[in-house]
Amino acid sequence: MRALKIAGAAIGAVIVVIALLAVIGIPSSFLTSAIQDRVERETGYRLAINGGARISLWPSLSITLNDIALQDPKDREINNRLTASSIQADVTLSSLWSGQPQVTDLLIVRPVLTMPLQRVREPNPQPKTGAAGTSEARFGIEHVSITGGTIVFSNVRDRVESRIEMVNADATVGSDRKIVITGNARGGGQPLKFEIKAIAPAPPIERQNIPTEIAFEAPGLLQAPLSARAEIRLNGSVVMFNGVSGMLGDGAFNGWASVDIASNKPLVKLDLDFQRLAVAMERGNPGTAAQPWSNASVDLNGLNYVDAQAKISAAELNIGDGRFAPAAIEATLMSGVLKARLANLGAYEGNANGDLAIDASTGNPTYALGADLSNVRALPLLRSLADFDKLDGRMQAKIAVRSSGNSQRAIMANMSGTAFAVFQDGAIRGLNVAQMIRSLTASPLSGWQEGDQLATDLSQLSASFKIDKGQAVTTDLNLVGPLVKMTGVGTIDLGTKMIGFRVEPKLVMTTEGQGRAADPVGFGIPVMIEGPWDGPRIYPEMQGILDNPEAAYAKLREMGKGLFGPDGANLGSLGGLLGGSQGGTGTQDGSANGQSGQGGLLGGQLGETIGNLIQQGLNSGTQPARPSRSIPPASAQPQQPEPQPQSAAPSPPSDSGETQDSQAMNEVLRQLFNR
Repeated sequence: MRALKIAGAAIGAVIVVIALLAVIGIPSSFLTSAIQDRVERETGYRLAINGGARISLWPSLSITLNDIALQDPKDREINNRLTASSIQADVTLSSLWSGQPQVTDLLIVRPVLTMPLQRVREPNPQPKTGAAGTSEARFGIEHVSITGGTIVFSNVRDRVESRIEMVNADATVGSDRKIVITGNARGGGQPLKFEIKAIAPAPPIERQNIPTEIAFEAPGLLQAPLSARAEIRLNGSVVMFNGVSGMLGDGAFNGWASVDIASNKPLVKLDLDFQRLAVAMERGNPGTAAQPWSNASVDLNGLNYVDAQAKISAAELNIGDGRFAPAAIEATLMSGVLKARLANLGAYEGNANGDLAIDASTGNPTYALGADLSNVRALPLLRSLADFDKLDGRMQAKIAVRSSGNSQRAIMANMSGTAFAVFQDGAIRGLNVAQMIRSLTASPLSGWQEGDQLATDLSQLSASFKIDKGQAVTTDLNLVGPLVKMTGVGTIDLGTKMIGFRVEPKLVMTTEGQGRAADPVGFGIPVMIEGPWDGPRIYPEMQGILDNPEAAYAKLREMGKGLFGPDGANLGSLGGLLGGSQGGTGTQDGSANGQSGQGGLLGGQLGETIGNLIQQGLNSGTQPARPSRSIPPASAQPQQPEPQPQSAAPSPPSDSGETQDSQAMNEVLRQLFNR
């Protein structure tokens, strides 16, 4: 802002000198030195006119300065504060004779205004000395045009530079002091469009209200156009915006703001209340989960060159597709450290509290996030913020993490802290866990076996993670639902998007979920889940079972006793549940569907085999004989024992059931795992 004032004073001094020289008839060869002396005396800045000056008397008095540069002798870091290809001023002859030069048109071609950035605010900045205020009263401008302009924000020591380019502006000042400024530009690759209307008071304007209307469009930042009204007042180095009111899209807002421009590092204060606040957020492309984190640099250097204190409240806050109501945010930005707090944020029928801290004062920014979510609907929240639509239910979560880095990949790889989440009374969408477990009996799986029509109801899904250097480790993964129960341990590599889990899923012989009187008993298969988290390889871990088949069968027998009674009296329903010909009720989780040989949790003859083995073992008190590899349904089995082939050698006698145990269990495992 101070640079703009100096530039205005310099232009005013130039116009006054040109008017005087034109009146007394001094040749243009003496024009440049006279202008340079006047500018330096008025502002303390040096004006270099490298392309010379030209005076034209037809069709009107016109003075043109070519290739100019405005320099600060005390600034060793920035060579030129303002440069321009040319400045042309059209002046009326009558105003020259009256001693009050009136510029009808001022055209500035390809100006470049450099705004220095500072990390530290000057405690008592000293204003530039000069008589700039006197020149304001000695000339007037009716119309100003700027074409192809550039504003450069620069800190040479930090090697930081940011630009607003392709600035085209048009300003008119009416006889009633009504000012209208319109224009467009591009900032950060995004288009900008602005319009400012104001009514200037009679000089001096210090401590006088200036009614102002502002319209601003920035599609890359705001989801809707912004329009506002305010009473602007200059109070020393502070520009105050009082009585702010306006619209952001179709949502109203009001409040106040101020900007202290005493230093090249401004101090911004604001307190705004929005009816609806919408902030644009870039969405990932399809297949983003399979892509590695971006290694592109995240530029946060801008946080070092402005200080701010802000309070923002909104009846509805929209971040991308996320909808939150109500919202209250308090934030401070001092010395490159941003601290923000969310209190009682309404989030999808629940609420959230959080604290965010970003320290950009060093070359390697650090981050800290603490969040507490309570009773939030998981599906709309995760879908709107992370484009993740696989989990539904009521979510409780506590997150306390910290990290550092200049890119997405570095931030994820350096993350440390803790996280806990629990989902209740919902579903895993697109996956049928029970069907996946059943499929593992035939062959390993590649990917999550997703399907639009699949789902797994869950009573509760919970896990806590300890995170260190991007490695999130859990030892208490727990899923409870009708027909499915699963526990597990594992690690998620946040930096590489890889996972490694060992889970123990069980197909539970009950349709009850959370809150049942006793833990159900099911047949469990340890399962490994390894690879990229969007499509891992899933396969059963069979080594431990095959190493000791006798112990595995004994466990199976004990499971059968617990579920069906000590004498196996309730085994009649086992065939239907595991896949026999018993009728049942179909469920989306892979339970029995009443189809002979096709329903059940494990399906067809495989389930019938397991049921027969358990029943034989319990009824006889000894292990059953090894069944054949193809067992017909129970209703089709002959009443008499199947004769042995003539070529088969008789089984040797044994004094114990260990051999039979091993043979029977091996046969079960071969049918379960195709081994």
